[in-house]
Amino acid sequence: MNEGGFLDIDPKELKFVFILLINFRLVMDRAVELKKQSSSSLQLINKTDQYVAFKVKTTNPKKYCVRPNTGIVLPSATCDVTVTMQAQKEAPPDMQCKDKFLLQSVIVEHGAMTKDITSEMLNHQFNKESGKVVDEFKLRVVYVPFSPPSPVPEEAEEGSSPRSSIFENGAQSLQTHDSVTRSHELQKEKSPEIFFFVYHMQTLAMISKLTEEKNTAIQFNQKLRQELDLLRKESSMHQGGFSITFVVLVGLLGALIGYIIKKS
Repeated sequence: MNEGGFLDIDPKELKFVFILLINFRLVMDRAVELKKQSSSSLQLINKTDQYVAFKVKTTNPKKYCVRPNTGIVLPSATCDVTVTMQAQKEAPPDMQCKDKFLLQSVIVEHGAMTKDITSEMLNHQFNKESGKVVDEFKLRVVYVPFSPPSPVPEEAEEGSSPRSSIFENGAQSLQTHDSVTRSHELQKEKSPEIFFFVYHMQTLAMISKLTEEKNTAIQFNQKLRQELDLLRKESSMHQGGFSITFVVLVGLLGALIGYIIKKS
């Protein structure tokens, strides 16, 4: 918690999460969750026994929406402020942000209410030239990269048999599922919105991988059946009888002997 003159402000930084999907096969490499708003919250605590009015400003008003951006905090009461970053077309390359916020607060007359706030009142109350004591607190914006681990196992090494690759991938999938499940519980508590997005992408990636393993198993099974049929055909030609070539040779030899005997 960070102390101002009239209000305690928690936290002192506005953090916005960018979801970076690294090495997911179903999306582009290092794709960023764009075209979606992201929010960060502040809690203002009046540590005085007087009514305190506040106003929130930003260096980039087109990019952020502050609700409420003005208000009055009763003595020893709290007020929650939500700052929403508008949908971004692209992620910052270095994940750095120069945007800043300024929270101003001033003592107002006893019994003042938020509904009584007008533009004229704000101009008068927050005008330092009028002799008012205006407390100011600056907040910076921090972009937080969120990179979920890919649930897609590594490809099988060259030279390994398809059967062993299938079993190994299956075991890796189970291990990955357990680790993902544990991480999901933590992520869900921190941010349900991020949790469901990441869970959806991980589920799609897992389904894709299992589908690939199923197709590999089917192809391997078909190959085994073809080899088995070939072995059965070769075995039937040598078990319990003579080969066709041998029978033909014996027939020709018999015909030749019969012809010689007849001539003699």
